[in-house]
This record gives sequence, structure tokens and C-alpha cells, in this order.
Amino acid sequence: MELAYLEHVNITVSDLDRAVRFIQTAIPHWKIRGRGKMDWFGAEIDWLHIGDDFAYIALQSGGIGEAPGWKTHLVGVKHLGFVVPSLKDTMQNLENAGFMLDHAGGSDTHRDSAYFMLGEDIQFEFVEYSSELPAQRNGYASSVADAMGVS
Repeated sequence: MELAYLEHVNITVSDLDRAVRFIQTAIPHWKIRGRGKMDWFGAEIDWLHIGDDFAYIALQSGGIGEAPGWKTHLVGVKHLGFVVPSLKDTMQNLENAGFMLDHAGGSDTHRDSAYFMLGEDIQFEFVEYSSELPAQRNGYASSVADAMGVS
């Protein structure tokens, strides 16, 4: 039996080049799978798919206005979470490329995370696990507020 899984998300961004640079800095093995231009309800946009053979982010240009901030109560995506092999290396690579840490995430025996903003558009969480055991990786001993650095 094949299980369902998340294949992609579609995000409109204000700066497509910055988004590609951010994603490829954080996840170096992801490549642009395809790209083009299209009419999006009366406006020409650039689009691209960036990922690997199994998952990707569909990005499209033309974003205007402000995305709802992660601290608001507005409806919308608060962040995208990615597992990385080394949180320290990912953070260093992003900071070297000019992307600054928004805030540290949760830290416990089997998990560390950090949050970075892609401009004002969307927040990304990067997580490093030190265990392959689901019960340890998915433990919820610390509160969500502690993990988000808020009180």
C-alpha cells in the first residue's frame, strides 16, 4: 500500500531570485526542475519548481502586499519546516549569504531548530534530529511556546 505524502507547495513571492538563492543555500541538492512564464489572471508571471525528484516548492513571481506575519492571528501559512543534516551548517550558510536568523526554535535531546525569514514573504524552519526513532523525533515534552521562543 502506497502512503500519501506532501509533494509540493505553491508560493507567490515578491523576489523570485532571492527565493531561489535562499532555498538553494539552505538545501544545496535542490535544483530548478522546470521554469517558464504564464498569464496569471491578467498578469504575466515567472514560475519555477525547485526541489529534487520527490518534492519541490512551486514558486511564482508577482507577489504584492505583505504576507501575514507569523506572530499574527491571520489565516495563512506560518512557516515551512525542513529537516537538514546539520542545523549549524545550514544556519552558517544562510547567514553567510545574507539571510539572518529570525529566532531560535525548540531544542531538546533529539531535536534542534531555527527559523529564518525569506524577506517578508514566508518563514522557514530548519530542524536537525539526532535520533531516527519516531518516538524520540516526535516527542512533545516541551511546549509549543517554548519551541517558538515566545512566552
